[in-house]
Amino acid sequence: MKAYTAKEWVILKLRPKILLANILLVFIPVIAMGTISYFMFSRTIEKQSSDFYMVSLTETDRKLMFALSEITTISNSAITQPVIQRALKYPDNELNHDAKQEINNLFIHHPMIDSFSLFSMDRLVYSYNESQDWSNVSAEPWYDAMRQADGRPVWSGPGENGSLASSRPVIIHARVIKDYYSLRDIGSIVITIKPELLEQVFYDTATMESGNVLLVNRQGQIVYDKSERYVGETVSFPFLNEDSPDRAYYIDQYHDEKSLITYLPSHNPDWILIAITPTKVLQAESIPIRNTAILLGLFSLLSAFLFDRFFVSRLVRSISNTVGGMRRVEQGVFTRVAASNQQHDESDMLVQGFNKMSAQIEELLERVKMEQERKKEAELAALVAQINPHFIYNSLESINSMAVMHGNKDISKMVVSLGRLLRISISGAQELISLGTEFEHVRHYLNIQKYRFEDRFEFNMELPTELANYRTLKLIVQPVVENALYHAIEPMKQTGFIQIRAMEQAQEIMIDVIDNGPGFDEKVLMNLWDRPADKKYKDSGVGLRNVHERIRIRFGSPYGLMICSSPGEGSIVRIRVPKIDASQEALMEPGSGAARKGGDST
Repeated sequence: MKAYTAKEWVILKLRPKILLANILLVFIPVIAMGTISYFMFSRTIEKQSSDFYMVSLTETDRKLMFALSEITTISNSAITQPVIQRALKYPDNELNHDAKQEINNLFIHHPMIDSFSLFSMDRLVYSYNESQDWSNVSAEPWYDAMRQADGRPVWSGPGENGSLASSRPVIIHARVIKDYYSLRDIGSIVITIKPELLEQVFYDTATMESGNVLLVNRQGQIVYDKSERYVGETVSFPFLNEDSPDRAYYIDQYHDEKSLITYLPSHNPDWILIAITPTKVLQAESIPIRNTAILLGLFSLLSAFLFDRFFVSRLVRSISNTVGGMRRVEQGVFTRVAASNQQHDESDMLVQGFNKMSAQIEELLERVKMEQERKKEAELAALVAQINPHFIYNSLESINSMAVMHGNKDISKMVVSLGRLLRISISGAQELISLGTEFEHVRHYLNIQKYRFEDRFEFNMELPTELANYRTLKLIVQPVVENALYHAIEPMKQTGFIQIRAMEQAQEIMIDVIDNGPGFDEKVLMNLWDRPADKKYKDSGVGLRNVHERIRIRFGSPYGLMICSSPGEGSIVRIRVPKIDASQEALMEPGSGAARKGGDST
């Protein structure tokens, strides 16, 4: 292989470099601009959504504070009343009816208060609408927090006080009661509030589509859930472990879904308000920008390829042709480079200047032309000595016309199929034909055989559209089909079936010929390549062995036929050939390096 100089390498790589430059200067900036715009817009949407939730959560917390403050105001006023102070200071004295009524009037006028209980330091003193033992109260999860609060009220929602598991979920308001004068602990009060209090607070909380609002304590228990699906569950958020978290937002997973999480500490230091919104809801608004960026990117990429196709390719082609001509001059081969009749730019001037230099060897070109003329005359003489194929085609066309005139459609169809069959069979100029043409040849062959066998068999052909233009060796499928027809279908009493299908595998094409005939036994199958030609059908085709050898000689030892059969199960004959497109066909012609390489491997 000839080693290229640095200048030659630059010319050979000029077109990819120009295409790369277009992509770098147009396509990548457009994609980068679209990507940056998309992410900036997404961040803006996230910020606006967070601000929206901050306003909503702030308003919800204000309503929550107002609702809880009403209960706290009632308990503040009640625990200083003499009737409650006396009841707790002297728990052994039984309360009379008037004292009980006076205590009830302090609490039951609020519609959200469901019940309350007064406890001394070690026992129940009085309760309304509910009776609890002191031992049960002291075991509640909020009891220690109440003792540590030293008289301040402690709140416990349905999701954290355990009432959710019962039939009466409630909100607990508990506080220690002190002596009005000495400030020593004399007992405690536990007020149960209806859960509708939280429902009223969160009812007007604004949420986005598929969004949700949670009220969570510092231990991660969901005190209240607006959707009412996750109350009582335990969640894990990083800000729950912070001593004094500030309002903020971030993106994280929630219930296996990527979500925008906005949180706001409540006025109650033990609670935090959290808003959850799936990011897919937010991204829905930025999808048009993403799609626009993709369309612009595709448009810029298409523009780069069109520029390469209609301008760069022409320029590089002119330069490459001139360089090729110079290489041929170095080797003693003088051939003009194709040039445009008009000078569009400097590249055309370059080509025409090179052609003017080649005019000095006109005598040598004339000599080559004369040799070509003599060669054509010899080929013409050889063609004259042969039967003119057009005479055969015209004769068959005449027979077809007569059959149509006499109304014999079967003869007409058979003549048409025979004509097309002959057109492929006797066209010796081409050794490689398209797979679609090969399948068409087989189809006409089977159509003719359908008349001979009187519909004793059916056939099916499957050729994917993307494989139809690949090249293959001519007349390799029809002999295999012919073998199946005479050796598998003809001996059968029932209707036979032949299937021909093509499929691709890596850089190869597999063509399967499948029949439902009696199949081969193991002995016949092992000696198949050594058996003599069938005398009965010696004129029917070149046979399986011939096809196998033709493929191996043409393409090499990896290719050829493979037979899979068993008695009573039919047969599958697989033809394995390389995948050759139109651009590779010239390399595979006899005399080329690739063709010789395939032939030498046999």
